Amino acid sequence: MTELDVATLQRRLAEFAAARNWQPYHTPKNLVAALSVEASELVEIFQWLTPEESARVMDDPERAPRVTDEVADVLAYLLQLCEVLGIDPLAALDAKIDRNERRFPVGEGS
Repeated sequence: MTELDVATLQRRLAEFAAARNWQPYHTPKNLVAALSVEASELVEIFQWLTPEESARVMDDPERAPRVTDEVADVLAYLLQLCEVLGIDPLAALDAKIDRNERRFPVGEGS
């Protein structure tokens, strides 16, 4: 099995879309809408669970595969959006963590 990284996954997603001539539909607006729909489908799984049930969701043989699939769908659309907009998702997250560390220093308000 090849080692997975963001660039490899983005390339696979782009090749998948290209083989089906889906690129015209992969506009930022459409990708954000699809990302929102998939995130909502993930929320739906957890909607009526208690906090305890939600912490054990991956132990549920019916829910665990659904959670995994929806997480994959959310990530796929997010990676495609990043590709279309020219955003490096890892660099964006790293920079956001840096900003949050400055914004919310340890010991203040906790």
